[in-house]
Amino acid sequence: MIKRRARDNQLQKNKQLLLKLTVSFHQPLHHVKEGWIVQPLDHFNQQNSNTFPQFPNLVYGAVASSAPVKAKLDFSEYNNFPNLVYGAVASSAPVKAKLDFSEYNNVVGLSLLNEAVGGSEKCLSKVREAFAAVKEALMSGNINQVASDFGCCQIPKDPYDQIELMQSLADIFMGAVQYNEEGVLMSINELCGIMTNSSQEYQDEMEAYNRLVKLSQIYRFTSKEPCLDISYEKSMKDLMDTSVHAGRRGERQWTYQTCTEFGFYQTCEDATCPFSGMLTLQDQTKLCTTLFGISQHSLPARIAFTNTYFGGDNPHTHSILYVNGGIDPWKTLSVVQDGTEEGEEAQTIFIKDTAHCADMSSRRVTDRSSLTKARQEIEKHVANWLKTAAQEKLEKGTS
Repeated sequence: MIKRRARDNQLQKNKQLLLKLTVSFHQPLHHVKEGWIVQPLDHFNQQNSNTFPQFPNLVYGAVASSAPVKAKLDFSEYNNFPNLVYGAVASSAPVKAKLDFSEYNNVVGLSLLNEAVGGSEKCLSKVREAFAAVKEALMSGNINQVASDFGCCQIPKDPYDQIELMQSLADIFMGAVQYNEEGVLMSINELCGIMTNSSQEYQDEMEAYNRLVKLSQIYRFTSKEPCLDISYEKSMKDLMDTSVHAGRRGERQWTYQTCTEFGFYQTCEDATCPFSGMLTLQDQTKLCTTLFGISQHSLPARIAFTNTYFGGDNPHTHSILYVNGGIDPWKTLSVVQDGTEEGEEAQTIFIKDTAHCADMSSRRVTDRSSLTKARQEIEKHVANWLKTAAQEKLEKGTS
């Protein structure tokens, strides 16, 4: 729920930025219309002619040259490139598929340690302590008390409901780190403030546990959720809903991609994870079989194919600018250093102490200097691409 809200918030900001970009091309806002492109349902099966309508994200995601974009946004002929895409800014782009993405929560833990963004050793320690206390309470049979403390909609008697609870609590921290200072419900600084605040209210052996309870209450209040839904059965029912108006359509599609192409399972079995070892790879990949009939044993081969086909973290690309933030968990699957093994050009920008896609958000007076500088570098790269592309177009026209 928390991750979904964070993604929705980011999508809304992306749409707002797209409108601003439109204005920068001297196009009145009332001319901006929502359009769709016909997309093949299966890019890897030429025998499958089925298609679906997709909202294009061309201008925002890349320097594009398709006819619909040119017509709608009135690009000049010099900016109408001969190929579909001339250059792209890959912001926080994980280009390597990985089944067990334990590094995600490792970076979350390191970010909770980072004093530059409000973290501390005490914060990480209290988080570990709190999750250990929740697990201990569940294992010792205090299930009703845990359900009451965290305002659960159901009593987590089923082990899978207990895992749902642990995942929901972990999502608070994972979402805060991934979208820190980008308008999410709480930043790392605020979150760690609650977990480490010195007060007489929680001075006992259950201090960390009670602080996590308080944090959960704040999230539910801010989200206007009457209770914390931890029903595994309900989650499965929602994800199996394939109707047009299903409430979790995007989540089902994303889950299918993780099963067939990406992996990206953010597990917690590694000792570096600050949460609960109950978040296992086995339980997460079980969804593939339950929802789509895809064998868990087939996932490694599927992910290996993705990396072989697209190049993994050593992609054979040109005119791609890879931008990553220092506390973004996804950076470990992206390109963060210039150059590749074959010597092909790979340009990168690393933004210290910033989160996922921070460079794509609107400018604010509170932006870090590293982020301001990165945006300037990105603008220079895009300006150079436009200049070079226009020159190439002119030369081809006169040859």
